[in-house]
This record gives sequence, C-alpha cells and structure tokens, in this order.
Amino acid sequence: MRILLTNDDGIEAEGLACLERIARTLGGDPGSSSAKRGSPENDVWIVAPQEEQSGKGRGITLTEPLRVNRFGDRRFSVTGTPTDCVVLAVNDLMPERPDLVLSGVNRGHNVGEDCSYSGTVAGALQGMAFGIRSIALSQSLERFHDEVTAHWETAEAFAPAIISRLLTQSWEAGVVMNLNFPARPPGDVTEVEVTVQGFRQAGEMHAVKRTDLRGRDYYWMSFRGTKQDHAPGTDLRAMDDGKISVTPLHIDLTHRPSVHDLKGVLGGVPPR
Repeated sequence: MRILLTNDDGIEAEGLACLERIARTLGGDPGSSSAKRGSPENDVWIVAPQEEQSGKGRGITLTEPLRVNRFGDRRFSVTGTPTDCVVLAVNDLMPERPDLVLSGVNRGHNVGEDCSYSGTVAGALQGMAFGIRSIALSQSLERFHDEVTAHWETAEAFAPAIISRLLTQSWEAGVVMNLNFPARPPGDVTEVEVTVQGFRQAGEMHAVKRTDLRGRDYYWMSFRGTKQDHAPGTDLRAMDDGKISVTPLHIDLTHRPSVHDLKGVLGGVPPR
C-alpha cells in the first residue's frame, strides 16, 4: 500500500514521527513482531510543511512560490500549507498516486469547530478531493502548553487497528475520517465511539490585547478553555469521557433544509 503522510505541525514534529510508525504497521497485525519492524508492503512517503501551519485550514499559497526541500527519496518539506503539500505530493513528487493519505498526528485534538480551520483535517480533505481515502489523526492534550507531553503512545497503540478496520469498509465519495485520541495513556482509554461533530459555546476564541516595547498594540489569538458540558455522541464529549472519537466528515457546507425552504421564495424569475 502506498501511503502519503502530511501534517500541519511541520516536518520536525514528534506527531509526524508517530504517524510514520503507525503507517509502517498497517497491513499486518499491529501486535506482531513483523509489524514492529515495519510492514514491507507499505511504501510510505512524507510531504509536510517546512514550518508549523496550525489553524491555516484549507489555505493554499497563491502569492509566493513554493520551495521543496528533499530529505531522502520519500521525504520532503514544503514552504506552504498542508493543502499545498498534498497537491505537490500527488501531482509532482510521487511517481504514482497514493492509496491512502494520513494527516497528523496533530499535537492537540481537532474536534468541534476546530475541524473548519484545522490544517490536519485540511490535509485529509485535499486527499479526498483527489479521490484518495484520507484520514486525519489528532492526539488530545491535558493543556496546550509546551511543557505538556502528548500521549503519543495512545495514538500509536490504537490507530493501526482502527485504520485497518476503516479500510475494510466502503466510504461515500467526499468523506474523510477524523480520528481523535484522548489525553490518556493507552490503559485508561475506555472505548471507541463513532461520533458527530460537536460545537462549543460562543466566545471561546478571543484576541488578547498586548503592547510591544515601542508602545504599539498587538493581538494574540487565544481560547478561554472554560469547562463545558458537551452533548453526548459528539466528538467533544468523547474527549471528555476518555474515548477515541471517529467522525466521518465531508466538505459539503450546504444546509439542505434551507435550500428546500428558499426555493419557494426565490425560485424562478429573479426579483428586482
């Protein structure tokens, strides 16, 4: 199986190294000694951003050239976004299209409205746009601080079997799978839950106003991190409950009930 790996944390990210270990176990029993040595059937390619691109969503680079650095036959960095990386990988850097795109493993979960601006999810969406099965993976954190170490071993312990099982199923066109692993060691994970995308209360994101050394104001985007009671069955609640969340996502933003309602008001000759 030919697998393309990308992320939004950058080519040097610890989560990308974790994802490579996951990718090399696919196609065999994750617990076997041969899987730990790496599956010889898998042709793993890495095309990831040169620098961190968190929060860039499906952004593409239009106003400056993209530079590619080669670190080996199958490892590249790109001075652009995760979407740029997948486009270059599929169209230029790989001799043949991948069978699977894996994006992550992100440092921090991508649930709720995170999905709309997540570079990790965007990498998977671009793979889907090429007609390639694509999966986004994220490892939740207790707190998003530099001193906090992610439980990479949790994603590494459970992702191979979950991905292998997902690949045995048929997916509708336009769907990507969004996997989120809770901020717990493997022994404390309770179960896997298929979830829907949840939404946080309004006002979580805000800008912190500060002043630089020359007396000029600047702003730093932040999240309040207030404790909330998330709805059962959502990806947000799964993280609260220590479960692995698997959410099928798609890029179609159309609100279909509104289409039906509006056709009775705006169908036919345009009003003046």
